[in-house]
Amino acid sequence: MANEDYKLEVVVQNCFQSIGEAPHWEVPTQSLLCVDIFNGGILRWHRETGKIAQINVDGNIGFAIPRSQGGLIVGHNNSLATLDFETKKLGVLATVEDGTGNRFNDAKCDASGRLWAGTMGPVVATGTPQMGVGTLYSLSPDHKLASHLTELNISNGMDWSPDNTVMDYIDSMSYSVAAFDFDISSGTMSNKRVLAEFDDKSMLPDGMCTDIEGKLWVAFYRGSRVCRLDPETGKTLQTILFPATNVTSCCFGGKDLDELYVTSSVYQVSADDLKHKQPLAGSVFRVTGLGVKGKPANNFRG
Repeated sequence: MANEDYKLEVVVQNCFQSIGEAPHWEVPTQSLLCVDIFNGGILRWHRETGKIAQINVDGNIGFAIPRSQGGLIVGHNNSLATLDFETKKLGVLATVEDGTGNRFNDAKCDASGRLWAGTMGPVVATGTPQMGVGTLYSLSPDHKLASHLTELNISNGMDWSPDNTVMDYIDSMSYSVAAFDFDISSGTMSNKRVLAEFDDKSMLPDGMCTDIEGKLWVAFYRGSRVCRLDPETGKTLQTILFPATNVTSCCFGGKDLDELYVTSSVYQVSADDLKHKQPLAGSVFRVTGLGVKGKPANNFRG
């Protein structure tokens, strides 16, 4: 049962120049890895020292996830690529949707070390991407690419139930969370159903994670919040409000995986808003005292 008597703090202030996203907790180093999408940034914050290391590459970075054999796998523009954090050297594993302007967005790895990553269309109007052109892919540890969902709008958050039999997935413009039966051995999803629908269309469900009780934690872009959802009923169990409008994603971290780390965005936030209304936009927040723990994040085994 989550605790309502939690503590909210800023751990890395104003570290994102565009959209901070894809937080991933590295258990061995007790570090938070996240990206600054349009700035091509990959950031690593060390919990004990508070030090932050950052590199930038040309183009967009949708996510960065550690590889079991060292280095990272990243969504670089429309490619899945390896990246050496020290040398900034990129090695392309797969490229998709050439000539479209599409790019990779959010991603996670399942318990078998298989990468799941979705694409979305280019921005065609102020802050609005082209709809219906995204695809959800998986990349196996032996680098075999498979397509699972097509005609997506904004491919976003995903995670799995603690027993790995259900995969939850967010296409932001559906204003819902979908659930699928999941076969961990074959890496296939089936039997789509709607887990939760959101009536307030002023805010978009974005990134998410799952706790060890199987409850979902969903960040809401333009909603200043992260909500804990019951996967059985779709009901909101708890809402945490943040001093930033564009909350993007979340993950559990810390020594006991009982701290919720939350990323945010400054993209299209006016200078006046940044100065007077939400000066902490583009920061990493931490929520403690929730009374629940998360699952260790999976690395890419390829």
